[in-house]
Amino acid sequence: MSNTNRSGRGKNRRNSAASQGQGNASASRQPSKSSRPSTRQQGKEVRPQGASLSAVRSKGRTRESTPIEGLPVSKNEETVIDIIGMNHDGEGVGRANGYTLFVQGALPGETVRVRVMKTKKQYGYAKLLEIVKASPDRVSAPCPIYDQCGGCQIQHMSYAGQLAWKRQLVVDNLQRIGKLNVLVEDAEGAEQQGIRVLPTMGMDEPWRYRNKAQVPIGAAEGGLVGGFYAKGSHRIIDMESCLIQHEHNDEVVAKVKELGSHLGISAYNEETGRGLLRHVVVKKAFRTGEMMLVLVTNGRDIPHKDAWIGSIREAIPHVASICQNVNKKQTNVIFGDETRVLWGRDVIYDYIGDVQFAISARSFYQVNPVQTEVLYGKTVEYAGLSGKETVIDAYCGIGTISLFLAQHADQVYGVEIVPEAIEDARSNALLNEMKNVKFEVGASEDVIPRWKEQGIEADVIVVDPPRKGCDPRLLDTILEMKPERVVYVSCNPSTLARDLRVLEDGGYRTVEVTPVDMFPHTVHVESVAMLVRRN
Repeated sequence: MSNTNRSGRGKNRRNSAASQGQGNASASRQPSKSSRPSTRQQGKEVRPQGASLSAVRSKGRTRESTPIEGLPVSKNEETVIDIIGMNHDGEGVGRANGYTLFVQGALPGETVRVRVMKTKKQYGYAKLLEIVKASPDRVSAPCPIYDQCGGCQIQHMSYAGQLAWKRQLVVDNLQRIGKLNVLVEDAEGAEQQGIRVLPTMGMDEPWRYRNKAQVPIGAAEGGLVGGFYAKGSHRIIDMESCLIQHEHNDEVVAKVKELGSHLGISAYNEETGRGLLRHVVVKKAFRTGEMMLVLVTNGRDIPHKDAWIGSIREAIPHVASICQNVNKKQTNVIFGDETRVLWGRDVIYDYIGDVQFAISARSFYQVNPVQTEVLYGKTVEYAGLSGKETVIDAYCGIGTISLFLAQHADQVYGVEIVPEAIEDARSNALLNEMKNVKFEVGASEDVIPRWKEQGIEADVIVVDPPRKGCDPRLLDTILEMKPERVVYVSCNPSTLARDLRVLEDGGYRTVEVTPVDMFPHTVHVESVAMLVRRN
């Protein structure tokens, strides 16, 4: 899955009240035993019920453009090229007579035969036909629907290769966009000046790491369906298992579909706006083992509700919470405004490090808890806390980083524009009996200057913005506050580079950047940067 959320995400960590759809999966109703086929192939493309084949196909058509004269290649031409790099979307980059071609599935160092599919003035796109010379980093993708699904982009690359590429992606953005000097790997000279970019911090086991599944539900002739959307579309790729999801999430989704199918629960049709079940959302607490199931429905009434809940409880005993979220709007936003508990608690509990968090149906929580602890550990390290400092956490969300910092600082102030997130942050502070942290609702660029007027001086400012990066006014505020250190947590290397350039020009020096692999087998990479104020 991409996060988008945070996977592919575009990341929207600021919004704990509304979760966005992001390369999610959709699955298919289990037929009754009398009509069920003897075998059921994973990866079958499913057309939404009631939609004509021509209507579905027309959505994927693109308008033909007038051919561009004078290009070294033409559409449908086959050619052999060397792949010299990979772009931020995971596409191989090659050149045919100086003309750039992007090739999905090709890896740096490979020689490939391609067919030109689309041309623009400066670059084009080509389809991989044959690998003439393979990269040593090429591996067979273990997922059976990898070529169809849009959730992962680089399963065909060795994990060591992925980590090296993600570091290089960060380096390239710092140099190209930020115009920043990066130290050469393994350089000797002590006199050399520049930013140290460390190797990407990866996982020992880079599979089954996601603690949350958000699965859109559809219908086919056989019944309820759920899997992933095909790349760049809303076509449902039927799926039973996702190799980056925790196994228990797969099991819960499959059981909900099966039970719903037997009870005749209808699936929501996004074209007509009819049908009941829109999404199945499952959250898994890795440390405690607790699970939450959220049924997102197109209306309040659930047929056979008691029978469905009873069957789910019997089949999945480790589910501690079953909730319903009502979303009647014709939108691709997953959650609506109303959430109610059908059975159990309204939250489940989990830990990141020593900090406990209450996770509700709509609250944001990092989807890879193992790497989140690594990411936050590096954030605390870069903050350089001795226990006497005052820290401001901009874009604090539900307080995850704030509470980590509060264990090592004298006082932490968190600010967040989403009121529901601040409510969660305050609840989590109470849950952990942390009294040295204060949260306030508002835009960082408005609240922080007000804190300064009240005499609050920050020794360290931590920022953890969404993909678009920091608001320019917040960067101005940081430069006015003049903290000794700034720690920048980023999910987008390009906006990180842009913002570091502003801070560097304002009197700060970027000392070190550490990429962290939060989403193995996808193109996404997190980074933590440490900046110190120049004397």
